[in-house]
Amino acid sequence: MMLGAIPKAKVVPFEADPELPLPPAIPRGRTNCGDIDIRIARDGTWFHQGSPIGRLELVKLFASVLTRDRSGAYWLATPAELARIRVEDVPFVAVEMSVHGQGRDQVLTFRTNIDETITCDDRHPLRVATDPKTGEPSPYVTVRQRMEARIARSVYYDLVSLGTEEKVHDKSVFAVWSAGTLFTLGRLDEANIDGAGTQSGAVTEAGS
Repeated sequence: MMLGAIPKAKVVPFEADPELPLPPAIPRGRTNCGDIDIRIARDGTWFHQGSPIGRLELVKLFASVLTRDRSGAYWLATPAELARIRVEDVPFVAVEMSVHGQGRDQVLTFRTNIDETITCDDRHPLRVATDPKTGEPSPYVTVRQRMEARIARSVYYDLVSLGTEEKVHDKSVFAVWSAGTLFTLGRLDEANIDGAGTQSGAVTEAGS
């Protein structure tokens, strides 16, 4: 495929990326195409040369070879070529959530805009970032190696409805369980959500 031619009881602080494995090493001889005119908008729409890519099958194909390096840059990496693209926020959007079980046995599964499903667990953590100026929360779930899906607003409301109050170091936090891990959405003693953390089998303070 030519990238330039078109007609994927421990605490995991949310401030730091979990230590997930790097993508496979780039084979020698792969052509580096540099920056190409492909962009993923905040709403998850893929654009090529300013026009949206309307074929979901093509978007899924590109997403299947999408990777991110430690510097935060996004690349399309095929066996023959490597090209950097621009991502406005994160590559994916979680557009649907399903819930199985209750309480600590609860399991949350998200479906993305490209029909990829992710079970929220300690390898695919949930985090909430807050705009320091507006206080607006932006929730995310890890899809794969250093890549996340932003949780759509309507889905986030469903997620919040599942939240429970927990105590962490004598502070109240608002959190949800999934796959035996508790994900904190924020502190109840503050007006705005200010971060998140996870801990299997217990609760940890946001940002600890």
